[in-house]
Amino acid sequence: MANIQAGSDGAANEEMKAKRLNVVDWISMILLIVGGLNWALVGLFDIDIVARILGAMTTASRGVYVLVGLAALYSIYLCVRKLPAKP
Repeated sequence: MANIQAGSDGAANEEMKAKRLNVVDWISMILLIVGGLNWALVGLFDIDIVARILGAMTTASRGVYVLVGLAALYSIYLCVRKLPAKP
């Protein structure tokens, strides 16, 4: 008799692994949070934290903006990947 609570059921164990986020997923989520908070500050108080820390439109700040944009594109892929399979 398989002990499902202990994780000896192969199908249940594989399903749990498929739902976990990997390192790239977490980095993408963190970048999206940083970008979202930055845009909230820009919209509410006209404060661009990235520009204040790294300089207005320097190579470093543009790099951060590009990384946030790539994270947004990756999150679209992540959402599609995590959708349940059609029966």
